[in-house]
Amino acid sequence: MDERILCEYIQGQSCEAYLALGAHHTSAYGQTGVRFTVYAPGAQNVFLIGEFSDWNAWQMQRTPEGFWSIFVASAQDGQMYKYRVQTAEGMFDRTDPFGFYAELRPATASRICSLDGFTWTDESWMQSRSKNYNQPLSIYEVHAGSWKMKEDAEDAQRFYTYDELIDTLLPYAKQQGFTHIELLPLTEHPLDASWGYQVSGYFAATSRYGTPQQLMHFVDCCHREGIGVIMDFVPAHFISDNYALSKFDGTYLYESAEPSLRNSEWGTVFFDFAKPHVISFLKSAADFWLTYYHFDGLRYDAVSRILYTCGEESRGINDAGVWFLRSTNYALQARHPSAMLIAEDSTNYLKVTAPVEYGGLGFDYKWDLGWMNDSLDYMQKRPQERPNFAKDITFSMSYFYSDIFLLPLSHDEVVHGKHTIIDKISGTYEEKFPQLRLFWLYMFTHPGKKLNFMGNELAEFKEWDENAALGWNLLTYPNHDAFHHFAQTLQEFCKAHPALYKNDYHPKSFEWMDLTNAGKCVFAYCRDSLDEPDREELYVVLNFSARPVMEYFLPVRETGTYAEIFSTDTPAFGGGGHRNPACETRRQGSRLGIYTDLPAFSGLVFQRKAECVSPEKGTAQHSSYTL
Repeated sequence: MDERILCEYIQGQSCEAYLALGAHHTSAYGQTGVRFTVYAPGAQNVFLIGEFSDWNAWQMQRTPEGFWSIFVASAQDGQMYKYRVQTAEGMFDRTDPFGFYAELRPATASRICSLDGFTWTDESWMQSRSKNYNQPLSIYEVHAGSWKMKEDAEDAQRFYTYDELIDTLLPYAKQQGFTHIELLPLTEHPLDASWGYQVSGYFAATSRYGTPQQLMHFVDCCHREGIGVIMDFVPAHFISDNYALSKFDGTYLYESAEPSLRNSEWGTVFFDFAKPHVISFLKSAADFWLTYYHFDGLRYDAVSRILYTCGEESRGINDAGVWFLRSTNYALQARHPSAMLIAEDSTNYLKVTAPVEYGGLGFDYKWDLGWMNDSLDYMQKRPQERPNFAKDITFSMSYFYSDIFLLPLSHDEVVHGKHTIIDKISGTYEEKFPQLRLFWLYMFTHPGKKLNFMGNELAEFKEWDENAALGWNLLTYPNHDAFHHFAQTLQEFCKAHPALYKNDYHPKSFEWMDLTNAGKCVFAYCRDSLDEPDREELYVVLNFSARPVMEYFLPVRETGTYAEIFSTDTPAFGGGGHRNPACETRRQGSRLGIYTDLPAFSGLVFQRKAECVSPEKGTAQHSSYTL
């Protein structure tokens, strides 16, 4: 046993507890075998049972600190095992908290699994990757078990394996223009319907889709194709089933002994961050996935449940939870400086993305759930109602620079009666599609990186169901196929224009050009790359009204000839085909701009032609043109 790591573990200082705890191939007493080590200080006794002992109980040896260990020369890779824990309430068989692999649910045994020996080929990727602040970052959020399924297959055989996802999901995500795939939790879990968010094994890659080595191969192949991989991480709570962490050693080892602090609204159990070994456990779990599997980032689920007592702001700040986040993120930033740490946080807690040394939580990005809620509320309203709710579109920029935000349209928005993205939008079937294209253009030209859940790009009307594949047959319908083509084209357009991803978080990279017509559902803004000497400016105008606007005056900064370079009304996207010719700037009072036509429910992007640049400057005042 590595005594240094075990000492750090109980002090809350370990990032590498997985090197000492669990089942590890080693040598002892002149023999090769496996050493099993588990932390159970409250147990009366602990035994090891497994295939190597014909499931007979073998006594483990206890250290004064509460670690139990045994060396088994006959143990082999792949064999199943559990810990038999004797408590005051009886004898219970537990899965290994540090097990690297497990048998397929509903069975619960851990498996001996060596993670050494995989040959990575992604050295170039790992050396050059970044946090993507000045790079395109468009994340495809995926539930591996239901992206596609094998028809007429039973139970686990219906899932695509990690190897099969290399041949299907990877090329699809790349073709669609996504830069990263974010996988819903791959840690072991017993219930498919939990989507992986009710975890039983924090170090075990779920056996539903293959072996740990196959998952490594998937990540390695993604990196070779220039696609990053992010994993959902669940540090707030764990399953209550008695074979896992719950009352592991007969005491409340991982959870609080106080009932009012223990149970979540999902029927799971909250971690007690006041216990140092819990800090080490989760800190090591986060480090484990970044180290062994080369993930490019972790998205922390349910951060609000860590920041506040049981997630309720009225109950006050959870100081221990805040310490956990700061301690963990500070360590991960030092150990994995190019990996992204992303917070799914719905609260107004300050400085979520500020460095720990400046009083922040140390995340790199925070989900902008305010933008998501406001913009979807706006799209749900009938066009004639929208003039009174312009703030739903404009408000996000009033706080955007307070944190480093990522714009999400995630799985949570397309389940449980919430309707899918397109189904939320007001109007008939035919009216929804131009509005969906407009909404996507708004999202992708708004500052901040992007995330879309699988199926959003298909314009799915059916809510996501983890027991069914996406509706790929939708691509046989013209409107859906056209939108699918639009989504791909828009992503490539955004990658080609630095103004839409460089200096995203600099206040001068965005400027409202026209808010005087916001009450008439028309908004205009400029995106600026601020990238000298190749600076780029794009002008975006959005018409959320159901009627066209003729000769709209779009304010611009400089004189010249401006061309329409992107339109949601393009016929190939399912639009009506209106196109504005290139036009010269004109003056309207003291303001400089161009006159253009806006089809109903359309979004347009304009750019000044470089050969027509003039030194005369216009102003960025808001237009007073009346629609």
